[in-house]
Amino acid sequence: MNNADWANKDFYKVLGVTKDADQAAVKKAYRKLARDNHPDGRPGDKAAEERFKQVAEAYDVIGDAEKRKQYDEMRSMFAGAGAGGFGGGFPGGFGGGQRPGGAGGFDVSDLFGDLFNRSGGGGFGGRTQAPRPARGADLETDTTLDFADALHGTTISLRLSSDAPCPTCSGTGGKPGTRPHVCPTCDGAGVVVSSVGGGFSMNETCPQCHGRQLVYDEACPTCHGSGRGLSNRTISARIPAGVKDGQRIRLKGKGAAGENGGPNGDLLVAVHVRSHPLFGRRGDNLTLEVPVTFDEAALGAEIKVPTLGGPPVTLRIQPGTPNGRVMRVRGRGAPRKDGTTGDLLVTVDIQVPAELDDATRAAVSAYRDARRGDDPRARLFQGSA
Repeated sequence: MNNADWANKDFYKVLGVTKDADQAAVKKAYRKLARDNHPDGRPGDKAAEERFKQVAEAYDVIGDAEKRKQYDEMRSMFAGAGAGGFGGGFPGGFGGGQRPGGAGGFDVSDLFGDLFNRSGGGGFGGRTQAPRPARGADLETDTTLDFADALHGTTISLRLSSDAPCPTCSGTGGKPGTRPHVCPTCDGAGVVVSSVGGGFSMNETCPQCHGRQLVYDEACPTCHGSGRGLSNRTISARIPAGVKDGQRIRLKGKGAAGENGGPNGDLLVAVHVRSHPLFGRRGDNLTLEVPVTFDEAALGAEIKVPTLGGPPVTLRIQPGTPNGRVMRVRGRGAPRKDGTTGDLLVTVDIQVPAELDDATRAAVSAYRDARRGDDPRARLFQGSA
């Protein structure tokens, strides 16, 4: 039954009850009329059969409290239509089924369809409801940063390609200028029920309307009815200071566009950090190996070491410093989330010259002679016999 036909029917009159009749009176009137006009009781009487259909239709509406409420709302809405009733009280009338732009008037079925198909209303097309907003998909990309940029933070440009509503049809899937109608496959629900065996069933997205609940007689020439297109865009993204190699940064709202007014998804950026020729990283601390000569390690010295992005610092090498000793320079490491900064860990690397000149050789020989008898490996053999 076309919704526009309801505008010209007085279901109360069909059942012979007043508008303020209670549900019990409506039910009583229906039962009497249905019994009097039932085809089984009056075989071959076409008039009675037609009357029976009218009675059943009327009771289907005002015999249901929620449907009756909606029907009354519709009648009240157009109470000012005039003596001509719903069919003639407005220019061009409602009964003609005219479209916008026609000879005065419009298609009332669109208006009544909105009234009787409201979400949760239980009305004539009770399952149909406005398409729900859907959050856009999360996107993933990656970027490679220099060591210093990762340490101090930087702003980068990212080129993204993502799924988006078709620019021609704005995601409806229909040819622009055409009007939609309720999907016949899912009856406007957006989902269909399919059997999975064992007496179980599950809801699946409708294969005809793809969950949009509406279909068009003519598909969009750009997306061929899918409603989707490809979006290419460039965005600026701020990479926070102290990001680590392999870390993923979530940028809120920078993902794919939402549907039906839903929010955008997020963008996940996987960060790769190039190695540095001098510095390394251990958690929130930076690391640095510093060459130290034998005499500096033996006698002690003051040396300058570089810092990343800052001025050099002076370190004191204590006499007798062994190879591999780690010294800590506080506050010269990587930034932390709490606003503090890690440290710079400096590792001593004692250098052994590959070649010696005569003077150096003589000095080293004199040192060996001076410490003769002091065997640093003697303890390795104690108790081994």
